[in-house]
Amino acid sequence: MIEGVFATGVPFANSRHLPATLQDLARLVPACAGVRRWGAASLDLAYVAAGRYDGFWERGLKAWDMAAGLVIAREAGCFIEPMDPEGDILADGAVICASEPMFEKFSKIIRDA
Repeated sequence: MIEGVFATGVPFANSRHLPATLQDLARLVPACAGVRRWGAASLDLAYVAAGRYDGFWERGLKAWDMAAGLVIAREAGCFIEPMDPEGDILADGAVICASEPMFEKFSKIIRDA
């Protein structure tokens, strides 16, 4: 994890998802090499598939924000789950995606709220 680079979207100031994302960052940043953002969830997911990022998570997404990236990441063998293990990625708009070696540790940090 300490050498991993991860990606997320940081919600705008009035977003209901901002507090949770800031808590995620507080848990993740000390455990990894960095967190980045290009500005499009589908691109971030594709970058996980390409090995440029080790993982991606975000809340508050629309299906069209991530659909293409989800297909690319799944085809590349990435592990993808809803933020809530009982949830639905497209319906809830919350996703965790990572390479196989990182997924378990990464998802535990993100879900450990």
